[in-house]
Amino acid sequence: MALHLYNTLTNSLEAVVPIDPTGRRVTFYTCGPTVYDVAHIGNFRSFLSADILRRTLEGLGHEVVQVMNITDVGHMTKDDLADGGGEDKMAIAARRLRVMQEDGTLPGGKAIDPNDPGAVASWYADAFLDDARRLGIKVVLEAGDHPERLPRPTGCIEAMIELVETLLAKEHAYVAEDGVVYFDVASFPDYGVLSGNTPEAIRSGEGGRVDLAVQAVKRHPADFMLWKPDPGHLMRWPSPWGEGYPGWHLECTVMAQALLGPEIDLHSGGEDNIFPHHECEIAQARSASGAESFARHWFHTRHLLVDGGKMSKSRGTCWTLGDLMARGASPAAVRLELIRTHYRSNANFTLQGLRDSQRQIDRWRRCRDWLVVHAEVPGSAPGPLREALEPCCEAMCADLNVAGAIGTLSEAVARHDPSRDPVPGDGPPLSDELEALHAIDAMLGVLDLEAVAPGRDDEADHIVAQITRRDEARRAGDWKTADEVREALEGMGVEIKDDLSGTTWRRVVR
Repeated sequence: MALHLYNTLTNSLEAVVPIDPTGRRVTFYTCGPTVYDVAHIGNFRSFLSADILRRTLEGLGHEVVQVMNITDVGHMTKDDLADGGGEDKMAIAARRLRVMQEDGTLPGGKAIDPNDPGAVASWYADAFLDDARRLGIKVVLEAGDHPERLPRPTGCIEAMIELVETLLAKEHAYVAEDGVVYFDVASFPDYGVLSGNTPEAIRSGEGGRVDLAVQAVKRHPADFMLWKPDPGHLMRWPSPWGEGYPGWHLECTVMAQALLGPEIDLHSGGEDNIFPHHECEIAQARSASGAESFARHWFHTRHLLVDGGKMSKSRGTCWTLGDLMARGASPAAVRLELIRTHYRSNANFTLQGLRDSQRQIDRWRRCRDWLVVHAEVPGSAPGPLREALEPCCEAMCADLNVAGAIGTLSEAVARHDPSRDPVPGDGPPLSDELEALHAIDAMLGVLDLEAVAPGRDDEADHIVAQITRRDEARRAGDWKTADEVREALEGMGVEIKDDLSGTTWRRVVR
């Protein structure tokens, strides 16, 4: 079974055929976060789509070597322009953290120096990595063994300077009158191959999207910045062209080629990365290496809407994972809700949809737990989950049809009744069913995530203490106190469940 995936480069559905002559190893670069703010669920939709792609490839037997950058320098407020512009986003982040620290709202309570851009970037990077681990993103989970697969641009400045020197030597770049090094798009005939934004189209539409002072020193409006001398910039390094900083398109090209090679199998990002970022990456990479391609397959995820509109901080719809967990959602439910809509369609996030995903996760987990308890029960024929495995794989191989796989899995789970003990020999071998469930979930990545959404440590401790108090009251026959504790917990949005193994709890999405 082969994975067929839509390729933005060719605008067609294609089989993923690795460069590796054995057909096993797949190289995969993912444009990661820029750590100037806490990542919201719209950011995570793109990262989770990439994670689903990776998991599907691994389910097909491929060894996936994935790299995802953690961008800690270079992003400006006008990133939609090929040569950037505006204010450094890290400076904005530093001001935000300074205010949070001064008014006592900085989470975690750990003091940082907001005047140190490295410390600011590290604070937001840690917040992102914590959320990514909760959501089961594998490239982050494996970072303990492979820290090089989460590179940061500040650790690759020397390599960036070397790439600029190579592009200058090959006459794909030039130093303008203002000292800025630009890539010369006229030297690369294929510029626009990914996005359709050819140099001619950019020239005809240049009015209103450019800084006229900058355009005056460039050979073409589409030429983009590689290195900018700026001794007053927040983050800067020495270079042959003066102390300054790299262009953000340069960063991913360098990290991808340094860690994965001059030509890679897959490159992913959100649809807003197609232009200018990925278009510029292709131009730089191919011009430097001379290869016919940089990434063979380009994978882009569309936007996430909330309640039918764009996410908005002013409307309170710019949800983070922490926000949703505080409302009682488990990371598994958030993950499922963000992956269930096809990656090439805009997804619409609602709290009701999240509640539905939580209920679905709970049903799957009840079935999983029941299979674990009864795994030794023998059987004589394939069960519904074993029969669902191939259709689920086929759905995932058809351009990551996650909804199709979810539907097939839910139908198979519904054919098991966790409220009844199985009859030996009167059904499928349940160890085989459990194995099939794990194989399906290996592609979706939801069942092994933390079942109970953790909140702040003090709140979780309070909940556990109240449950212990209720248990003691029940043992003493003090049903009035036990009922009062239950009602108090329900008022906090906590649902408790009593069974033979004891009392468990979870937050209910509100």
